[in-house]
Amino acid sequence: MRAMELDRPRTPLVMRERPMPVPAAGEILIEISACGVCRTDLHVVDGDLPDPKLPIIPGHEIVGRVAACGAGVLSLAVGARVGVPWLGATCGVCPYCRDDRENLCDRHGFGAAAHILAQVAIWQRRRVYAFTRPGDDDAQHFARRLGAVWAGGSEETPPELLDAAIIFAPVGALVPAALRAVKKGGHVVCGGIHMSDIPTFPYRILWEERQIVSVANLTRADAHEFLRVAPQAGVKTEVTRYPLAQANEALTDLREGRLQGAAVLIP
Repeated sequence: MRAMELDRPRTPLVMRERPMPVPAAGEILIEISACGVCRTDLHVVDGDLPDPKLPIIPGHEIVGRVAACGAGVLSLAVGARVGVPWLGATCGVCPYCRDDRENLCDRHGFGAAAHILAQVAIWQRRRVYAFTRPGDDDAQHFARRLGAVWAGGSEETPPELLDAAIIFAPVGALVPAALRAVKKGGHVVCGGIHMSDIPTFPYRILWEERQIVSVANLTRADAHEFLRVAPQAGVKTEVTRYPLAQANEALTDLREGRLQGAAVLIP
């Protein structure tokens, strides 16, 4: 099989031929049809995450078909269409797993969400305010086209206080800005696995029961719930396709904010 492999952080991925894996007991082999390029992949390539096991093949948002099944696999058959989320594996026995919070399991496998989330929120009759990189008129137009009632740069103040804010960019400086933009009792959610340091800020913008929380990927129940909602909300993803050999170009476009929606690698 072909793979784009990272040997060292902050260096380009290299195309390599690797042996075709054989699924062990309880495993399946997937013939990949498409793989999303995630900001987590960019953090791995840029050396933002501690102690990556190198060399590594980035990429974990996968859609494909079952090519082979290992012993004991009864719920899937060869040819079945499957998707692979960020949450690859959990132990199933720790307190987190037993409490249906397997996204916090200490034995994890290794999740362009904003434009999908916006469509669901609008379907739920919520008012969506979109913040982009300063001066990114194309992204702001894209957000308004999806149904956002307002779109502007991250340095701007929204026309009214918000009930909650979700930060997708890995920029810690956005946390104080978001706190200033939410109402009393409002939540600021940090949606990334990595974020630059949050600068100091005055206590008064946190006071009045505002909260800062993070999201540690998602659970299987979250995925099932979203897959039920997506067709009802009419979610349509906007993607830019890249051949596998152009993975480095896809990462660069993501890093430099040149994408609308999601980047997807096609074998």
